[in-house]
Amino acid sequence: MTNEAWGKLREDLIKRVGRNNYTTWIEPIRLAELRGSLARFEVPTSFFGDWVSRNFSDHILKHLNASGQEVSRLEFFVPSASAPAPRNVAAPVKARPKLAQRRSGADDDLPGAALDARFTFDSFVVGKPNELAHAAARRVAEGGPVTFNPLFLYGGVGLGKTHLMHAIAHELNARQPDLRVLYLSAEQFMYRFVQALRDKQIMDFKEIFRSVDVLMVDDVQFIAGKDSTQEEFFHTFNALVDQNKQIVISADRAPGEIKDLEDRIKSRLQCGLVVDLHPTDYELRLGILQQKAEFYRQQYPGLQIAQGVLDFLAHRITTNVRVLEGALTRLFAFASLVGREITLELAQDCLADILRASDRKLTIEEIQRKVAEHYNIRLSDMIGPKRLRNIARPRQVAMYLAKQLTPRSLPEIGRRFGGRDHTTIMHGVKKIEELMATDSQLNDDLNLLKRLLQG
Repeated sequence: MTNEAWGKLREDLIKRVGRNNYTTWIEPIRLAELRGSLARFEVPTSFFGDWVSRNFSDHILKHLNASGQEVSRLEFFVPSASAPAPRNVAAPVKARPKLAQRRSGADDDLPGAALDARFTFDSFVVGKPNELAHAAARRVAEGGPVTFNPLFLYGGVGLGKTHLMHAIAHELNARQPDLRVLYLSAEQFMYRFVQALRDKQIMDFKEIFRSVDVLMVDDVQFIAGKDSTQEEFFHTFNALVDQNKQIVISADRAPGEIKDLEDRIKSRLQCGLVVDLHPTDYELRLGILQQKAEFYRQQYPGLQIAQGVLDFLAHRITTNVRVLEGALTRLFAFASLVGREITLELAQDCLADILRASDRKLTIEEIQRKVAEHYNIRLSDMIGPKRLRNIARPRQVAMYLAKQLTPRSLPEIGRRFGGRDHTTIMHGVKKIEELMATDSQLNDDLNLLKRLLQG
């Protein structure tokens, strides 16, 4: 049989195994030779050959014999400079290798997301708001046994969750190339699962995801409310933990605060180390800008940046790191194009829209809406006369946040809460301050709401 004939036969397998499985597993293999009853195939990696032999040998044999070839055995090998050490596989294949089999080199067969080369530990600026998260990520990246599994990182947009996850993966790949490290978003996990259901390849999905050494899932809040995906995630999580495999998860909020996430999953996620990446402070923002500016000085040799510009940006742009870095990128590019020094005046002109957005004032109405949404009450009840505890407490929380996060006076806040007297606002604020000393759940609610409102 020629390779051209094998190529046509291979395409016939699409109907049998499905387009996705064909593209992933069948298309990359090459018929090396037919010798009597043996067919030998080149494969990219040993793991790849194991997977094809376990899952598609019957289909390949059937199609080979249907084409007139009398084949009873398949052999898969990785080509090398020395004589190959092929793997004999009889059909049908009975033996199953260990799920956690490791191999050297890149895990091209894993259905994960690409890692960003910029997101390493060396490029991560450490400050007080993220020092615990950084230390925990470093410990996991060392690859040795850790006392916490999973590691759960959470925080608002642009605070460094994804950066740390990529950094962990990069470090693990560098230290232990044989480890099977899989990083992907929760949306990708869900997509792969739905695709496996559609193509009736759910066992393939389970095999892949449960054979990794380190599983990293970004933005896990996106599986909340997706019952079937949560079910599979739960069983995958348990299977890996039972094998002492490391799991790293990120989300925009703590496990207990993710609405519509099953309680059993929340419980599993909380059994490890849960770390909050706090909003950046001035010192951390300045450190990030200084590191970024040093990089751009190398990219734009001769371009000068006046003293005080980075300090100005660190004070004015407080939303998140992505906006901060994006502002500096634009500033250096603009200054390079017009051939001018980066001065405070140039920064104000070039970044006028970003600076205006950063100066946006939080309104009492926004606070009321966000608090009503968080506590699942109607906005009309928030500002209405009802005194039921499940309404009165959220109302007091909104009063407290309005006092803390806006420059409005107590009488003005009172007017926005249905015309209440300023003494009522004072009482509500004082009540929340008293409860904060003993109520950890209230503190968690307030921290989450502040992040959502200020992010």
